[in-house]
Amino acid sequence: MIPENAEDDLLAERRAAGVWTFSDTPTGPYSVAREALVAFKFGGTSLLGAERMRHAADLVRPVAQLMQVVVVVSAMKGVTDRLLGIAQALAEGNSQCARADAEAVLHLHLGVLRDLSLDSDDHDRVARELNSLGRDLLHEVSSPRHSVSAAAEFVDRLASYGERFSARLFAAALERSGVPAVPVSSSEFILTCDTFQDAKPHLEQTRQRGREVLLPLLADAIVPVVTGFIGATADGRITTLGRNSSDFSGAIIAHVVDADELVIWTDVDGIYTADPVESAQARLLHDLSYEDAHALALSGAKVLHPRVLPLAQETEMTVWVRNTFKPHVRGTRIAPLGAQQCCAPASKESA
Repeated sequence: MIPENAEDDLLAERRAAGVWTFSDTPTGPYSVAREALVAFKFGGTSLLGAERMRHAADLVRPVAQLMQVVVVVSAMKGVTDRLLGIAQALAEGNSQCARADAEAVLHLHLGVLRDLSLDSDDHDRVARELNSLGRDLLHEVSSPRHSVSAAAEFVDRLASYGERFSARLFAAALERSGVPAVPVSSSEFILTCDTFQDAKPHLEQTRQRGREVLLPLLADAIVPVVTGFIGATADGRITTLGRNSSDFSGAIIAHVVDADELVIWTDVDGIYTADPVESAQARLLHDLSYEDAHALALSGAKVLHPRVLPLAQETEMTVWVRNTFKPHVRGTRIAPLGAQQCCAPASKESA
């Protein structure tokens, strides 16, 4: 297995370069309020391209001035499908096509980096990070496959690159907006079984390991930008939690750091009584208890990944579903009965 880029080395490089000088970041009157902690999870549509990454960073910035924030990111929309397509091309013996597609994935992310318009030193630093990941990806694609039994493990390694590229770019977008940030690979601490492509996390060990990684960053007023979707076995082999598991990843990270709230930023206004595309009678639901949300899910409504709410209930965490592109819309709040709003961004729209 090709070892993943060492995030510890990246962290040391950034400290040595003086990338984080939080005292230089205007915090206004909010610097005294650091008790609350919120987890933001951004889906692939929310991060598709430099403009959307800058917009998402603008959602994080004011909240990071008020409280501690950890961010969980998906791959940019379409990237995971492209990576799985590379695996399929290799399985069919089309190595030339697979290599060309891998190069295209790298250049896609380098193009986003260019469009982020960082200053030259930051651009060069992040470009080195992306090119290093790209070399690892191309090495994976070029290496001979040794056994059919290793196919699922190989697919997971390939699929993980989307989030790893995305985390580096979004951390750069945050820093461009004045928010100290560092990319963190969740495979450093999310410990899973070895059921590749549908791995189950060992939550207690994940929590212990994750707190060692994330809490020091939060204590230093740095926003960790954590990869969703991926974990690793006890012996370090990368796994994925299954397709459409990024909301679950957000809940895991929020659970690890004892977040007060988890805000799932997506491309819909919240949770509806029915699919609004299919039903003109569909209504946006502003407030739900855990029990309400569970009942909706049992009735067939698309709510959240089925493992999000049980995890949130363990610590009575509030979960929001909000639209990245309509941040003025309040969205849907899922919380214990009688819970009060703590720290989600205010909305101009009434409930």
